[in-house]
Amino acid sequence: MAAKVSGNKKCDLIPMKELLPLTGYIRGGCSPIGMKKHFPTYIHHTCKDFPFIYVSAGVRGLQVKLAPDDLIRVSQAEVCTLFADTEE
Repeated sequence: MAAKVSGNKKCDLIPMKELLPLTGYIRGGCSPIGMKKHFPTYIHHTCKDFPFIYVSAGVRGLQVKLAPDDLIRVSQAEVCTLFADTEE
């Protein structure tokens, strides 16, 4: 579903060796906020079910807590369905 939402044929993780040159971040430090280069950001609609969520702060092992609407605004994220919701 992520590929479809983003308008691509498929969606894969960036190979680790390409991560730093492409994003400016090391593995474990990729963050949707404060990107050196803006990349399209997608967030699953259920994020709004929570008062706060945690995302990487841009440094491995460091997270930042913020309201979903703040993350969406700051990262210019598109709220969408990234995977099929299932009921247990």
